[in-house]
Amino acid sequence: MSAKRRLRQGWLLLQFLLIACFSQAEELVCSQNGDLENPQLVKDGDVMLGGLFSFHNNWKEREETYTDKPLPLQCTSLNFREFQLAQAMLFAIEEINNSSDLLPGISLGYKIYDTCGFNARSVKVALALLNNYENVSAPSKECGRPAQVQAIMGEASSSPSTAIATVIGPFFIPMISHFATCACLSDKSKYPSFLRTIPSDYYQSRALAQLVRHFGWTWVGAVRTNDDYGNSGMATFTEAAQHLGICLEYSMSFFRTDPADKIQKIINIIKASTSKVIVAFLSQADMDVIIHEFSSHNLTGYQWVGTEAWIFDFQTAAGDRNHILDGAVGLSIPKAHVSGLQEFILNVEPLFSSNNDLFTEFWETLFGCTFKRSYSVEIKTQCTGQEDLTGVENTFTDMSLMPIFNNMYKGVYAVAHALHNILSCNQTCDSNAQLHPLTILQQIKEIYFKTKEGDEVYFNANGDPAAKYEIINWQRRDNGPVEFAVVGLYDASLAGDRQMDVQIESIIWAQNSLMMPVSVCSEKCPPGTRKVLQKGKPICCYDCLHCAEGEISNSTDSVTCVRCPLDSWSNENRDACIKKETEFLSYKEIMGSLLTVASLFGTCMTVVVAVIFVTYRNTPLVRANNSELSFLLLFSLKLCFLCSLTFIGQPSDWSCMLRHTSFGITFVLCISCVLGKTIVVLMAFKATLPGRNVMKWFGPTQQRVSVLGFTLIQVIICILWLSISPPFPSKNFEGFKDKIILECALGSAVGFWAVLGYIGFLAVLCFICAFLARKLPDNFNEAKFITFSMLIFCAVWITFIPAYVSSPGKFSVAVEIFAILASSFGLLFCIFIPKCYVMLIKPEKNTKKNMMGKGALK
Repeated sequence: MSAKRRLRQGWLLLQFLLIACFSQAEELVCSQNGDLENPQLVKDGDVMLGGLFSFHNNWKEREETYTDKPLPLQCTSLNFREFQLAQAMLFAIEEINNSSDLLPGISLGYKIYDTCGFNARSVKVALALLNNYENVSAPSKECGRPAQVQAIMGEASSSPSTAIATVIGPFFIPMISHFATCACLSDKSKYPSFLRTIPSDYYQSRALAQLVRHFGWTWVGAVRTNDDYGNSGMATFTEAAQHLGICLEYSMSFFRTDPADKIQKIINIIKASTSKVIVAFLSQADMDVIIHEFSSHNLTGYQWVGTEAWIFDFQTAAGDRNHILDGAVGLSIPKAHVSGLQEFILNVEPLFSSNNDLFTEFWETLFGCTFKRSYSVEIKTQCTGQEDLTGVENTFTDMSLMPIFNNMYKGVYAVAHALHNILSCNQTCDSNAQLHPLTILQQIKEIYFKTKEGDEVYFNANGDPAAKYEIINWQRRDNGPVEFAVVGLYDASLAGDRQMDVQIESIIWAQNSLMMPVSVCSEKCPPGTRKVLQKGKPICCYDCLHCAEGEISNSTDSVTCVRCPLDSWSNENRDACIKKETEFLSYKEIMGSLLTVASLFGTCMTVVVAVIFVTYRNTPLVRANNSELSFLLLFSLKLCFLCSLTFIGQPSDWSCMLRHTSFGITFVLCISCVLGKTIVVLMAFKATLPGRNVMKWFGPTQQRVSVLGFTLIQVIICILWLSISPPFPSKNFEGFKDKIILECALGSAVGFWAVLGYIGFLAVLCFICAFLARKLPDNFNEAKFITFSMLIFCAVWITFIPAYVSSPGKFSVAVEIFAILASSFGLLFCIFIPKCYVMLIKPEKNTKKNMMGKGALK
């Protein structure tokens, strides 16, 4: 199989070589196919320029049978604007030909075609400009002859420009457009020979998005022409709008030749919309269709935002009889003036003298007359060819598009300056120099010059000029004509924050309102709230939710709430963090004052009891109850009352260490004394029994040693606690959400509970001893009072633990102080008050006989 395939391939190759050899033996012939296309305006010159203009902007549709040769395109609807542009091109050529400084001795000629606004015809006549288009046969060497024009001026629209630029790009024939703004044309890989004297929509679309955002409109509708200009421009606008937080409620496209039902659908969508701003990326012809439809449905009150295609167009303004577009804002090419151009444009006799049927039609439409005798119902005056434009007011006499005419003027001069450099012109030009399209194209890209009016002309790497726009506002006063007021400037060459300068106070909005319209899907979320997107809707549609407690948003339209720092809390409006109130048990507040008074009162009572005991120190009652331990107990009780004061006030390093250690040591000293007294009572009772001499084992020395020993253990525990992990002042942020609790952290919880545990151990031991001595004779029984005091002490500190743990903030400190005072008062009242009562109220019982008489056992 492989051998047969190789044999077949060899045979095919041999056939190909034979055909190629025989073909070389014959002369190739270049022949014209199709109908000739004759230019509408032509003038010979040393160097020829081409011009493409839509003198008609519509055509008659035909149904082709594909059995007969199609008839030539029948163009309709004269477009006076294109005649003005053609005049601007002729003016520039005439001015250059009459100049002795630019291209001296070289005349520029032109060939101008009517494209009828039809893309296919635009490509056809563009190819006609590249070829001699003669219906003759010629030798093959003539097939490679140079193009008959060195550059092409036009087209005005983006769609035909992209078609033409695609076709002529491989030949590097420069094409300079004065009004094609599609950003796609900046792609030099697709359109290498395209240049323009009007800024790209890349800048205009972004400028429009910035303009819309500048006015605070985030919810807008969009309508565009369904061609390269509208689709590309709107795509760039949509991308820029999304980055700026602008949402499109709808974005629709149409073309002026679309059926009525499609346009009606667009009207219905606009009626049902909630946005009040419409961004119109439309050509002037399509804008006229929209105005007609809006007028038919009486749709007014919309704020229009427009592009340079229609925002500065007198014809569009004249057609807006129902004030649909009043208050419109948009971007326009900066105003320009070219001396002598207006007079040249209005001199129409040279056009008429061209003897072309097109300009006969132009003359009849311009002056409303006819050269032929009219038998129609509408009687027209007879044209004489001598009519004067004086007093005529129509689109042709309107010079509002002078900036666009200036673009055409600058384009012709750009070609002339490039030719001037290529031909090495000084006093004269080198007429023998070869003009190659690529050389001309490269020269045009590199030129820099100023027009006679001082305008700078140059192109960037994409063949685009610098982007500068005026911001235009349609202002109609007293039902008069529309005034195109300049209310701002946009310069893309400046820094981002300086590119746009708008005088908002000078703008008159839709329906002649002085108040800027509002067009948002949702109102702005005020500070203190955050945005939450509505399900299934664009990001511009949202609900505003209040920030949670402890969180704030201090800006409008915040997407998140920020949590306040630990030492701060949100205010009532949730738009600012305020410092949290610090809280601690203070002497100035009622609770702190009451506890202070109670502490001092307990101290004073202890001193009073001590004075009484000192006064009655020699009485049997005091002597019988171990006066030394009693005075030591009173001293320790006074310290217990005073140590509670260290718990009041703002915590500090010293106060935190002092309050717990002083509390622990003084209470151990107190309980040790009580325990010593209890043991003394027991020993004294045992000593009265026959054969017992136990007091020698627990005399005064042993009592002092026991108190010292019990206290020393607590001192050691406190020293270890302070050495390893002492208490320290801290801020508690968790107890209260809007307050900071200043408190003493335990440092070591083990140390704290060891101190309390040791106190509890001694208290329980003391209670047990007192309980064992509860049945001693009444006159000698101090153990009964100690039992009651220990019951109170233990009850207080047992209830203290859950109360302390569950109490928040400063109340936990108050609970601890209360426990200290309650237990101290319990000891003071139960042990010493009964004795004071006897000494002061019942002194007859304070005798040795009374103390010993009733003491015998039964």
